[in-house]
Amino acid sequence: MILVINAGSQTEKWKVFDVRFNLIQEGHSFRDLKSIKEKVDFVGHRVVHGGTEFIEPARITPQVLKGLKKYNRLAPLHNPYNIKGIKIALGMFPKAAQYAVFDTEFYKTLPEVSSLYPLPGDLRKKYRKFGFHGISHEYASKEGAKKASLDFNKSKIISCHLGGGCSITAIKNGKAIDTSMGFTPMEGLMMMTRAGDIDPGVALKLGWRANRILNYESGIKGIAGDSSMLNILKRKDEKAMLALNMFAYRIQKYIGAYFAILGGCDLLVFTGVIGAGLAKTRNLILKNLNILKDTKIAIIPPNEELAIAQKIYIIK
Repeated sequence: MILVINAGSQTEKWKVFDVRFNLIQEGHSFRDLKSIKEKVDFVGHRVVHGGTEFIEPARITPQVLKGLKKYNRLAPLHNPYNIKGIKIALGMFPKAAQYAVFDTEFYKTLPEVSSLYPLPGDLRKKYRKFGFHGISHEYASKEGAKKASLDFNKSKIISCHLGGGCSITAIKNGKAIDTSMGFTPMEGLMMMTRAGDIDPGVALKLGWRANRILNYESGIKGIAGDSSMLNILKRKDEKAMLALNMFAYRIQKYIGAYFAILGGCDLLVFTGVIGAGLAKTRNLILKNLNILKDTKIAIIPPNEELAIAQKIYIIK
């Protein structure tokens, strides 16, 4: 059996698949896995940030685990918890082959024109766009292409992953050519608690408070005082409406930009808990986007765990 663990700061989501990728069991607590302890042959772990060091799925070794810790500061909402999940699984399933699969992997094809920041010399080499939610974007865009009867490797696709974290990716002929998140998951779209694109001068003015404010206190929460999209959609007050309109506006801006760099769009994909689950949010985003009149729309429920299972079983 194949176990996939998606450990985050608030949840310990996991799914178990057979070798034909049929879902056998799923849950949110490691304690519930004790009954299948001896039946697990492979364990896959979602890891958000792999830097330039990890651009393919990697079998977990002490050296790999040590290497992953270097990226905790770049993805503080995710990587420390991903690593915690790996450590727990190594103790629970010592005989299983365990692999890390990276959100950044899908973006190894980004061209320099989109992956580089306009910084001088050594800084340009050190700081670059990595991109995130790659597992989700790759899975959703492939499934969306199937659903729309398109050839993934010959299509222009814009994929929107909207959840607690939000990102958008431009995909041309099966390869990512640009994405909204950058060196860290803070860049890009307005999110539930992250500011997204912001003048770097603001971060400089915030000083030591910047990480906390821009990662944990901004976005929807910063405008409306609540990080739950479901709660915001129920409200009719001025702050809630402003938060929704800002959220949709920034997504529309990216869709327009990616439509331009792709030279059109065959398919727009929505995934993530908000993107696939909340029609009201999608309708707000699509409102008045006349450039999409000839574009197919696909709504794909997120399933990063299935995508990870497929990746690690292929390389077993």
